[in-house]
Amino acid sequence: MNIQYVLELLGTGFFAISGALAIQNKEHDWFGIGFTGFVTAIGGGTLRDILLGSYPLVWIADINFLYAILGGLLAVVLFNKYLLRFSRTMFVFDTLGISFFTILGVEKALSLGVRPEIAAIMGMFTAVMGGVIRDTLTNELPVIFKKEIYASACLAGAVIYLVLDRLTDVDRNVALLVSITVIIVIRLLAVRYKLVLPGFRKADD
Repeated sequence: MNIQYVLELLGTGFFAISGALAIQNKEHDWFGIGFTGFVTAIGGGTLRDILLGSYPLVWIADINFLYAILGGLLAVVLFNKYLLRFSRTMFVFDTLGISFFTILGVEKALSLGVRPEIAAIMGMFTAVMGGVIRDTLTNELPVIFKKEIYASACLAGAVIYLVLDRLTDVDRNVALLVSITVIIVIRLLAVRYKLVLPGFRKADD
């Protein structure tokens, strides 16, 4: 079992937790909470695989991904009172999820023979689409449409991974861990210091 596979399972579980926590305060039953967690966990990877024509879908081909999702949901069931005490809990699990899924999405795209530029976009897509589906299901404005540094952090991490992996002699696992760390740090700094990207200004009438 290599580090990439372990991180992919962990990322799946983290996204399941973030999806379940997102709906906790909206008076839904446990089935609704579980469904949201499940769709959040598989959403980005499923859409990526469909776009790349990779079948069977990863969570269908490997039962361990379903177990990872169930493990994440079970953690919410058992520890939901403790998790909900911390206002940033969902943010933490979402950040871990997008950091893992970005680089793993890049790797998956590269393994299917696409160009590095497309692989970077696929990595970002893998990371953010689960959250977009989660926020849509919970009637929230998706984070990607807010001024927060979110998708751009994923794209930055993807580019760094490609540079380290393709243009240097850095070990692949080291490149993977460094890139994941970069995404996490960018997200933490962006939220801590309220950093945002420039937006479009409305034209004066």
